[in-house]
Amino acid sequence: MILYRLRCSKGHEFESWFKDSKTYERQEKKSLIGCAVCGEAKVARAPMAPRLNKGSGKSTQKVEVEKPATDAPATPPAPTPEQQQMAALARHMPKELREALIQVRTEVEKNCEPVGDKFAEEARKIHYGESDKRGIYGETSEEEAEALADEGIEFGRLPWIPRGN
Repeated sequence: MILYRLRCSKGHEFESWFKDSKTYERQEKKSLIGCAVCGEAKVARAPMAPRLNKGSGKSTQKVEVEKPATDAPATPPAPTPEQQQMAALARHMPKELREALIQVRTEVEKNCEPVGDKFAEEARKIHYGESDKRGIYGETSEEEAEALADEGIEFGRLPWIPRGN
């Protein structure tokens, strides 16, 4: 797997994973890659700072991601049953997939506003123009997610992989 930082013709930058460089080139040539911000299909690779991971004895190219600053409480809250289930699932998935999902989480946290359990409410406000257009993330029930989809409100679901071991 290879991670590329991409830039659309409107200047938005985002990252995307590909099987290899040939896969990226083939998808880029066919305009199959869309900007994660605006959907623009005209994208190109943006400059990125690689670093070598020497931990496994073989060199692999990775992108160093700046961790967002957080004011974490001294003792973290007890994990919910859903968080415990996701942690168990994460322990059994391939290391590369787990790392990619953690990097997705980092990028979402860095670029979007957390709205917690008010996700459906805030997504509706944004969709109907009652609130400023921006990236948000949070939690919602299965029923609310179905209602958002029925209303034509675009959103995505991500497996929220816990940090740490």
